[in-house]
Amino acid sequence: MVNANAPVIEVKDLKKHFPVKKGLLRRTVGHVYAVDGVSFAVKSGETLGLVGESGCGKTTAGRAVLRLTEPTSGSIQVDGTEITGLSKAELRPYRRQMQIIFQDPFSSLNPRMTAGDIVAEPLLVHEVASAKDRREQVAALFARVGLRPAQMSNYPHQFSGGQRQRIGIARALALGPKLIVGDEPVSALDVSIQAQVINLLMDLQRERQLSYLFISHNLAVVEHISHQIAVMYLGRIVEYADTRSIFTRAQHPYTEALLSAVPVPDPAIKRQKRVLQGDVPSPVKPPSGCHFHTRCPYAEARCKVESPPLREIAPGHHVSCHLR
Repeated sequence: MVNANAPVIEVKDLKKHFPVKKGLLRRTVGHVYAVDGVSFAVKSGETLGLVGESGCGKTTAGRAVLRLTEPTSGSIQVDGTEITGLSKAELRPYRRQMQIIFQDPFSSLNPRMTAGDIVAEPLLVHEVASAKDRREQVAALFARVGLRPAQMSNYPHQFSGGQRQRIGIARALALGPKLIVGDEPVSALDVSIQAQVINLLMDLQRERQLSYLFISHNLAVVEHISHQIAVMYLGRIVEYADTRSIFTRAQHPYTEALLSAVPVPDPAIKRQKRVLQGDVPSPVKPPSGCHFHTRCPYAEARCKVESPPLREIAPGHHVSCHLR
């Protein structure tokens, strides 16, 4: 019997450092610390929202989890099985369990393939079902995501942005995965279409017990869909808790600043904005100690030299800050 509380995927101390090469000999002169020791878990039927500013390493973390980008170090376990060191052939069965929805619903679709062939491609690659059965499965997926099966013969340019993202969702569902990584899947869509796609994702989660790693910089969207939220800053997770705790009892100064920037749909409510000073430091040469100390209004001398661990300050609420 499968334990419903067991994580579908568990990531421990995941790192991805990209080498910086210069000169005629292309010598490595440094590294981009895109993901620098990230740990999290996603349970069955739940959504983990991964949020932060552009360039904080969210997308790289998501791609490393799927091994679309090979991690530098760390542990990735799918249903308790370590997949970090598996070869491409050994990884193949796990590919079926983990899929991705890309940010741009146009560039992620092959313009030379029909929509039906795009959704059927995972079934073909993994040799699932006969040609007739594949077509029936694709037609059922089209209907489930709100498209007409008659549109299977159309090409991507014949669809709207929202419809193209529905094709991307159908493709991600084709192999019956347990985990779907959504890399800002609604950020390129109009607000009204965003709501439709988010509601579709939530309906599919309830129907199929899907787990989502939902990557976004839009806190309003993340609040709506997520059960847990992890806040990233410069390659590290600085706060990790359930959604209610993040939005009502945020502990990290960076999380507080992010929340203060979220618009409130009530002109009578006045929210004090906490504007962060300075720019985001370069991931090639991140600050010593706490990465956030150069912009933190509460930074102390200790913050400049000692990196705070991500520790549990309340049941299920983890914060990386010396002052908490």
